[in-house]
Amino acid sequence: MIIHGLIKTTLLDYPGHIASTIFLGGCNFLCPFCHNKDLVVNPNILPSISEEEILTFFKKRRATLEGVCITGGEPTLRKDLPQFISKIKDLGLKVKLDTNGTNPALLRYLSDNHLIDYVAMDIKNCIPKYQFTVGGTSLDIPALIESINFLLSNTIPYEFRTTVVKELHSKDNIIEVAKSIQGESKYFLQSFVSSKNQIVDGFTSYTSEELMDMLNAIKSYLPNAKLRGQA
Repeated sequence: MIIHGLIKTTLLDYPGHIASTIFLGGCNFLCPFCHNKDLVVNPNILPSISEEEILTFFKKRRATLEGVCITGGEPTLRKDLPQFISKIKDLGLKVKLDTNGTNPALLRYLSDNHLIDYVAMDIKNCIPKYQFTVGGTSLDIPALIESINFLLSNTIPYEFRTTVVKELHSKDNIIEVAKSIQGESKYFLQSFVSSKNQIVDGFTSYTSEELMDMLNAIKSYLPNAKLRGQA
């Protein structure tokens, strides 16, 4: 496993745990607002950290470290992901997986084999606007729905989240997303934050007041919904 980034300590990426975050390269989406352009488009140009170096770091830190967040890019593209996670679990650490939900079979496998403890799935938009939002890439909607339904079965702790971009999301879009996961799901509306490393420039964020209006509009479907990272 080649790792292209490491946050040594975070209190934000894995809710309720002192964690490290590692970044894996490559993605099957090309979301224009993504702020990890190099990681998605050309990870080979980025510095890399070997699996051995990462595992040695975790071993030294396991007295204080509680978990590891694996993000990307899209981690489930990596065929050696289960084996790598197994080595992390052998150190007694919890694992949170960030995913776009395009690989439900692997998601289920990791859960069934107790290799992951928490899942954060990005829901990019309502279904009619999904392909546009992810950059027009090839899209398997049934796979996304399968991943959503698997998480809704409460087999494993999870959250859904949507990064809200003014040019890509309307309040009606967000309401449609909420309807598709309605119930006790943990759902976060995340404010878009502009970056110099975006895939496409020119996107903007909603104001805090506008995001709050969206949140109030979905509360009847998702009473546990919250805002995260307000502009």
